[in-house]
Amino acid sequence: MRLNKYIAQAGICSRRKADELTKEGKVKINGAVMKEPGYDVQDGDVVMVGGVTLEAPEQHVYYALNKPCGYITTTSDEKDRPTVISLLTDVTARVYPVGRLDGDTSGLLLLTNDGDLTYHVSHPSKKVYKTYLALVAGYLKKDELWALRNGVDIGEKRPTAPARVTILKEKSDTTLLEIQICEGRNRQVRRMCKAVGHTVLELQRTAIGEIKLGRLLEGNYRKLTPREIEYLKNC
Repeated sequence: MRLNKYIAQAGICSRRKADELTKEGKVKINGAVMKEPGYDVQDGDVVMVGGVTLEAPEQHVYYALNKPCGYITTTSDEKDRPTVISLLTDVTARVYPVGRLDGDTSGLLLLTNDGDLTYHVSHPSKKVYKTYLALVAGYLKKDELWALRNGVDIGEKRPTAPARVTILKEKSDTTLLEIQICEGRNRQVRRMCKAVGHTVLELQRTAIGEIKLGRLLEGNYRKLTPREIEYLKNC
């Protein structure tokens, strides 16, 4: 198996990133630095990346999780906070989150050991829309809604990309929004709403592209269907 594929299937990174790590001298084969990305890994070879010995690639698995608030989207945490991995009670494969969800945000999170798929779905050029339900304080004015849809300044070098924003329900002191974004900036939806003067009270991700949260209960998970996996690989 080609070296970059071996590393990607171990869930470390994408094949492209694996090639970069190899050229940088961060990959060893049987204790010797390997700088040839085209190397074919043989049975019995010991592959190390950044000083970590990789296990032989496992069969790829793909899961959808309804993440509750309070869980961290990492595989471990220095502060001993609960992680999303702890919810996968019967998953033996070493999986990693595809993208992130803030600790105080709930909803759909994908997890897999397929590094290539993770890279593909997460890359900004793919423009895979993520759908959120955001309960915000106050009533949105027309100019505020226009700003959310057309891009707002959230304190970075460039404004946010155009978003799809729909008002689902209005009350005297809150508004329920559906927000679809194709970027993945840190706490983006919360910062977008704050930029137009509204605090997000509750936030849930309900879809990633065509993959829907549906009726999956909070804290539960399921395997992706073959059709969903094929969609993610080709979106």
